[in-house]
Amino acid sequence: MKGYFMSENVLVIESETEFNTIIQSGIVLVDFFATWCGPCRMQGPILDALAAEIGNTAKIIKVDADQFQSLAVKYDVSSIPTLILFKNGQVINRLVGLQQAATLKTAFENAAT
Repeated sequence: MKGYFMSENVLVIESETEFNTIIQSGIVLVDFFATWCGPCRMQGPILDALAAEIGNTAKIIKVDADQFQSLAVKYDVSSIPTLILFKNGQVINRLVGLQQAATLKTAFENAAT
């Protein structure tokens, strides 16, 4: 993975190729964000804590919607933050707006079944 880590467990992608590779296997939560977005900044610590809790059972990555507009368009991201849960490359859940840890944890648990 070439991206840089926002925390020990949350990766910020640096290319569409990297994004496409990561989402293809396992459970991956993608946070479409923007650096200027207040709710996005509030979402960060929640994702960091969740990533530490879930460990290697799933991945959490961040995509800067301003930098990767083509991905935002492809996945119909019109508001940020938008969190999209992938399982083996397929979208299985979409959450728009600031999400609490309990909601995200439930989404991960549902994806694992």
